[in-house]
Amino acid sequence: MWDPAKYLDFGDHRGRPFHDLLDRIGAEAPRAVIDLGCGPGNLTETLAHRWPDATLTALDSSAEMVAAARERGLSARLCPVQKWKPGQDTDVVVSNAVLQWVPEHRELLPAWAAQLPAKAWIAVQVPGNFGAPSHALVRDLVAEPEWRDRLEPVRLREEDTVLDPAGYADLMTAAGCDVDAWETTYLQRLTGQDPVLEWITGTALRPIRAALPDADWTAFRAALAPRLASAYPRRPDGSTWFPFRRVFFVARTR
Repeated sequence: MWDPAKYLDFGDHRGRPFHDLLDRIGAEAPRAVIDLGCGPGNLTETLAHRWPDATLTALDSSAEMVAAARERGLSARLCPVQKWKPGQDTDVVVSNAVLQWVPEHRELLPAWAAQLPAKAWIAVQVPGNFGAPSHALVRDLVAEPEWRDRLEPVRLREEDTVLDPAGYADLMTAAGCDVDAWETTYLQRLTGQDPVLEWITGTALRPIRAALPDADWTAFRAALAPRLASAYPRRPDGSTWFPFRRVFFVARTR
């Protein structure tokens, strides 16, 4: 279950890659724009402002996120990424920090490109930090005897979950697109008690939270907190630097 409020705790940090992605989309007057994995809809509103004459549809696999997006007045509906198909008038597809949850996205992307009209845009951003301590320490803890049996069914994101920019450039070029791909590591300044733990609670730890009863979840967090604090030490001013790598590409069909 996604918690829209928890996700929005770091709204500014999570929003910056979205805006950097949007800046590289050259569409001027698209007919239909799809936000594939809209979350609570706060960033989808940016698409409405940029292309006010387009038909904007927000999709998400979480009922909680869809409800939050609808509360903002957006046309949002429940639809897993795997079930979505482009329409004949779909000129822009935006997917921000979603496809890392979809193992088969490397097959879906070329299929979408083949179904989209000519000169359509596919814009994607995914986290590229699955080898970072914030994720490696979680996998290490899950593998320990105390947690292994209870969390055995949980599928955590691995380092090869997403491609690097060259990998996506090759994939989408082979699909017949013109591609712009890049990566950025944002050095984010977090504050508060256990800020990295709070950050990943809204994303990477979601499958673990769903698998554990409340008491076990509290114990898991208590075990993880000091490990993260050691890997990401607090600075003298009370803040914590959190490097976060993101992978981007914008592809245009021919």
